[in-house]
Amino acid sequence: MDKELIDYIAERVEVLSTSGASTQVTKDAALAWRDAVEAGGEAAADAATERLLDILEGRPTTIDGVIAFAEGLAKELFGEEAAAQILATQQQRKAEGAKWCDCDACTAATEILAKFGRVEL
Repeated sequence: MDKELIDYIAERVEVLSTSGASTQVTKDAALAWRDAVEAGGEAAADAATERLLDILEGRPTTIDGVIAFAEGLAKELFGEEAAAQILATQQQRKAEGAKWCDCDACTAATEILAKFGRVEL
């Protein structure tokens, strides 16, 4: 794996490991990737990347999932007005072709997955 690709992943791993939107499983996977890459050579980086990809698959929220959240639980958490704003924004994003949640964690995860052909942006 070349340095440019490692740097690309590392930038996004930093987001995944620190984001409030990341689950603990995602944070742990991101930190494990970083530790493996720092400790090992190319083979270690390749193996760590495969493990990270396997863990990230299925974790980013789809745009439809965000819309469902805005129509339901967001009303309880943020109130009707804020939920309506979230809903309008996400419906507009979907109309423009967005497929995924735009929070920092989902964005970082989908960018990594897309780089390896596991999802389409």
